[in-house]
Amino acid sequence: MTSSDISQAGSAVSKHAGRFSKLPVTLRLAGRELRGGVQGFVVFLLCLALGVAAIAGVGSLARGLTEGLAREGRSILDGDASFSVHHQEATAEQRAVLERKGRVSEVATLRAMARVASGDATLVELKAVDGAWPMVGKADLEPPLPIPDILARKDGRFGAAVDPAVLARFGLKVGDRLAVGNLELDVRAALTREPDRLSEGVGFGPRMLVSLDALRASGLLQPGSLVRYSYRVALPDGARDDEAVKRLLVDVEKQALEAGFNARSRFNAAPQLERNVGRFTQFLTIVGLAALIVGGVGVANAVAAFVERKRETIATLKGIGASGRTVFLIHLVEVAALGALGVGLGLIVGAVLPFAAVAALKNVLPIPIEPSIYPRELLLALAYGALTTLAFAVWPLGRAHDVPVAALFREQVAPEARRPRLVYIAATFTLAASLCGLAVYAAYDTRIAGIFVVATVATFLALRLVASAIMWLAARAPRPRSVELKLALANMHRPGALTPSVVLSLGLGLALLVTLTLIDASIRKQLSNELPAKAPSFFFLDLTAADRDAFTSLIKDKAPDATLESVPMLRGSFATLKGKPLDENSVDPEYRGLLKGDRGVTFAAEPPKGSTVVEGEWWAPDYAGPPLISFDQRLAKALGLSVGDEVGINVLGRVITAKVANLREIHWETLGINFFMVFSPNAFKGAPYMNLATVTFPNGGSDAQEFALMRDVTRAFPAVTAIRVKDALTSVSKVVENLAVAIRVASGVTLVSSMLVLAGALAAGHRRRVYEAVVLKTLGATRGRLIAAFAAEYALLGLVTAVFGLIVGSLGAWGVTTDIMKIDFAFDWPGAGLAALGALAVTILLGLAGSWRALGEKPARHLRSL
Repeated sequence: MTSSDISQAGSAVSKHAGRFSKLPVTLRLAGRELRGGVQGFVVFLLCLALGVAAIAGVGSLARGLTEGLAREGRSILDGDASFSVHHQEATAEQRAVLERKGRVSEVATLRAMARVASGDATLVELKAVDGAWPMVGKADLEPPLPIPDILARKDGRFGAAVDPAVLARFGLKVGDRLAVGNLELDVRAALTREPDRLSEGVGFGPRMLVSLDALRASGLLQPGSLVRYSYRVALPDGARDDEAVKRLLVDVEKQALEAGFNARSRFNAAPQLERNVGRFTQFLTIVGLAALIVGGVGVANAVAAFVERKRETIATLKGIGASGRTVFLIHLVEVAALGALGVGLGLIVGAVLPFAAVAALKNVLPIPIEPSIYPRELLLALAYGALTTLAFAVWPLGRAHDVPVAALFREQVAPEARRPRLVYIAATFTLAASLCGLAVYAAYDTRIAGIFVVATVATFLALRLVASAIMWLAARAPRPRSVELKLALANMHRPGALTPSVVLSLGLGLALLVTLTLIDASIRKQLSNELPAKAPSFFFLDLTAADRDAFTSLIKDKAPDATLESVPMLRGSFATLKGKPLDENSVDPEYRGLLKGDRGVTFAAEPPKGSTVVEGEWWAPDYAGPPLISFDQRLAKALGLSVGDEVGINVLGRVITAKVANLREIHWETLGINFFMVFSPNAFKGAPYMNLATVTFPNGGSDAQEFALMRDVTRAFPAVTAIRVKDALTSVSKVVENLAVAIRVASGVTLVSSMLVLAGALAAGHRRRVYEAVVLKTLGATRGRLIAAFAAEYALLGLVTAVFGLIVGSLGAWGVTTDIMKIDFAFDWPGAGLAALGALAVTILLGLAGSWRALGEKPARHLRSL
């Protein structure tokens, strides 16, 4: 700022002393200040841009995916609405209700075992369709023949289209034969894509497509079989607007109430995928917000350094009559303008990110996505960026308000610790609370978001206490004989020390990294070691009561050392809660999906193994009164149920109203047979049902043992479905591995932000480092001794912060795994230790890199300016 500018500013301040006339002056002076560029604000801009870009990009990509689901909903669902039911087909009357509304296609899905002549078998997701499938969209087949021709009965055998994975598994080709149930089929095509696959959720095996006539002839359909019938309705052209779809759902519910249909429309064609997208988006948004908050520390450091650089200008302005409020407003406008630049850069990157992601992943994404600019997501990211900028900038800007001119000039040699006025403290806390409130309000799951906010605030406070403790201990520690260590300790507690900035910037990023590392390690240990050791070797589905004894004899004969357990199993859906129709708004969002679909239910005279009654009492073995039901404790709490309440469950098309007799704590980690809902035996007296059985080999069993038993069972009981647990765990492990990669990439954003903030904090202290180096070199200190002193300082800070990051990250991972995931916590010493050592090395390297330039300054030039 030139002398003429200062004179003009002084006259302007004097002339425009009124409250409303100050704003133009502050803008004018701030504009002149900004002509000098963004020197000293590079880290400030990068931190804001990085966090905002992560939030805007994730939000925009998720919005593109959900809009793609909505846009392609009709193709995904294969119609405008779908009505599904388990165990039994719709009656002629129920189907007539649907056919009066539009074209109807019937699809049946179930799990089955596909076999070849050698006896080898594999689990498949069997899908039986009628001649109208698909009504919307197109299935990709090789060779591309008409579907009715592929599935038709020719020369006494039905045809099938199978996933290429089935062909590879058995070494088959088109034209070979494959058996399902009691039926041998010709493989007439490879099925590479289904238009409605997303609407059917994730399966355990590859797809096999047959006709409904083939399914009925296979012997797989028995009373109580776990088969799901779906009836898709396509409304006539010109009469399928949104209101028509809503009327369709209402009319079918009224006219076919007894069917117990689970209804879906094209508006929620793939609810499971939408929920998963929502949860994963929230996680990535939280990671982006964590990066933004870490960057907020960089904002505070940059603003504090900015105020220090401008102390002569501030002193001059105050000396010619500018009020503290005017000084604050001038520099707030400057910081806000630079913040707008950083946020704007982040918004540009975030808006472009979906286009780049779709171009790179177009062959991997499950649905076609047309990326676009989404104002709501960009505005949300803008709000996050603006609140973060102001929340971390107001405090350091406010500190200059009441400082006397003499104190500002004296700070070079005698800096004063001071707090801003109460109004600035209140503004800081108000902005921080607004940021926390926005994070919770905009979250998919407010409970998880609330935990994140509380954990972040607690970590901030803990880190500030750690920094204060380090400074207190350094000030009171015995003076070592080593001059270098003595200088290091003094630097850690002197006025203006870098200790708070370094601890905050490094501690937050390290705590997050350790948390994610240990969560990943716990999941991997659970999947690779603990679950296989506890889990059964097989789950066998669709075992009829008539075959149960023969099945038991075969297991005892072929696997005499194995343990066999079996329980009845049916499917049921919620009809009423506490005698009232279902109300999703009264249910915990995490459990709302349970109200929409069917769930496994059973009946038992005794409590199932792996569960403990924690409230109420179990019924007597010979109980013969009104139906009773036992609930999982967590599910009952989410649904607002307690002992004595009534609940209606639709099973086999009949609503059974039962009273809640007791609540159980279920130990799902054992992977034994257990159910959310267990009825008293008299509730299903005389009803058809299937059995669910598990077979467990001692010490897990070998692959040879398991494959041999699977061949024997599928040959003797073609309608029984065998699920090999090791295969299922392998599939889950692949999904977890892919998620872990995405999580590591996302957490990398926070780590980059932490390193930027650390570098910025060290750069902000460059001026003081130069001053100290000049004085010490004048007194005879060599460069080597100063480097050793600085290295010791950064090593001590990095070590203490690394220990804190390990402790907090471990506690965070323990809480997530044991309380939210309900799995055992596993401490990964190599992973956590590597993260801590990396943080220590980064602190020392960045610290020395920032100090090296200061050590190269010539004392004479700086001494003349003092």
